[in-house]
Amino acid sequence: MFAENTIYIVGNAKSQQNNPITHRYGQFFIGFVVERESGKIVTCGSSATVPTTAEFICSLFAGRSMREEFEVVKQQVESRYFGSSQKAILVAYKDAQKKYFRIVSGLPLDLND
Repeated sequence: MFAENTIYIVGNAKSQQNNPITHRYGQFFIGFVVERESGKIVTCGSSATVPTTAEFICSLFAGRSMREEFEVVKQQVESRYFGSSQKAILVAYKDAQKKYFRIVSGLPLDLND
């Protein structure tokens, strides 16, 4: 289904205690399918409890690049997503972005993080 030049990266974040995501999953996460060389985000999925939320979150990232400045993504999320997981989305992206740069740099990745 996905091209051989793609990799899968999961970004993790804590969500608010009263968030249904926390009750269901314990934390918030976004899984990104990324083209290794370009950093282009092909698609993603998240631990959102409502399917429309997961689709909307993916629409914020699909076609963008893991190499993009965090501030570009932050502006998009803050101006378009008004759910209780806004901060968790940004933290999960930043975590995935950090992992992406480690992977393409050939640095070891602790998969237990």
